[in-house]
Amino acid sequence: MQIDCHHGMTYVLARMAGFKHEEAEVIAYAAQYVDDATNSGLIKFENGAMYSRICSAHGVYDLSEHMNEYENHLVWVPFHFLPGNEGKMENENPDTSFIDKLVCKPDSYVAKEMVSYCVKNSDKDYSLHRLGITMHVYADTYAHQGFVGMIHDMNKIEDLEMENEDMGLFNKANSATLSATFPMGHGPALQCPDKPYLRWSYVNGLGERIKRDNLDDFMMAAKAMFGELVRYRFDSGMGELSDELTENAEFNFARIKRNLESFTEPDENERHARWLASIAKGDFSFEAQDLTYIAKGKDSWKHKATGQLEEKDDHNEKFPYSKEFLKSDWKLFHDAIQEHRLTVLHDILPKYGICVA
Repeated sequence: MQIDCHHGMTYVLARMAGFKHEEAEVIAYAAQYVDDATNSGLIKFENGAMYSRICSAHGVYDLSEHMNEYENHLVWVPFHFLPGNEGKMENENPDTSFIDKLVCKPDSYVAKEMVSYCVKNSDKDYSLHRLGITMHVYADTYAHQGFVGMIHDMNKIEDLEMENEDMGLFNKANSATLSATFPMGHGPALQCPDKPYLRWSYVNGLGERIKRDNLDDFMMAAKAMFGELVRYRFDSGMGELSDELTENAEFNFARIKRNLESFTEPDENERHARWLASIAKGDFSFEAQDLTYIAKGKDSWKHKATGQLEEKDDHNEKFPYSKEFLKSDWKLFHDAIQEHRLTVLHDILPKYGICVA
């Protein structure tokens, strides 16, 4: 998925589940920031303090990172292509090949356990930030199904076709080139898995024609995410599914579907702008809200925490330290992605016989 769903739709689903505006705003920002947190390493302060953070994505042009197998295990596997273990419970498929276990599957037992671990840590200061991260990964189990988070022949495809959008010769050539030389994740499928309105198909490595209707997949993702958000509120003691939320759910899902199928701009930022306009117009059962998202630069989480305006870090730069840094959304987000990665790679996946990084 892209920013239109990771931010706009996630905000709507959080409000539907009973989260207040301020809570849903944090959840939705964190969900999208998983794609935008591309810097790692030390942040240094003028008073000698330091903070070490990891990245949850790599920039499009960071080829050295994309080619690094270890980095793929640390970034793409836990944050974007959660292994599905063939949809099996732990110990159900002990003799399955390693790569088959890594294929992303929607709403897998692995994914549900990831949400459960998130709920167990709902008392942390960064709990809502981690919930947003979890919703990003959970949503991508639907969008990225059938692919693995590393460079592998499993991701090679042939004869990519788009049913309701002009593919063009350039995209055909790009898909073929990436499939042959750089089969990373859904790269050979281009942005097809991430456009909510798209109907498309391809031939996988087994010679099977795979047909995808993203609208159906995204609606299933939305309903599953809503259920997990409600579960989080109930299990963490924040609230439960009231009659009002239940009664409004059908109304809200109809409007989510309308947005997903009618916002057909190829550019994710244009679709995102339409989601924000829809929320600002009061298209849903909750009150209208002016929602914004700034990834980097002025008024971003990072700017508010450190004062930094530049998108890329100069690792020699030192920032003025404020005691508010420790409670800043940017710092709490980075606390959360470190715990998320540790939990997925070292607590959850080994239970399914999966060893990465």
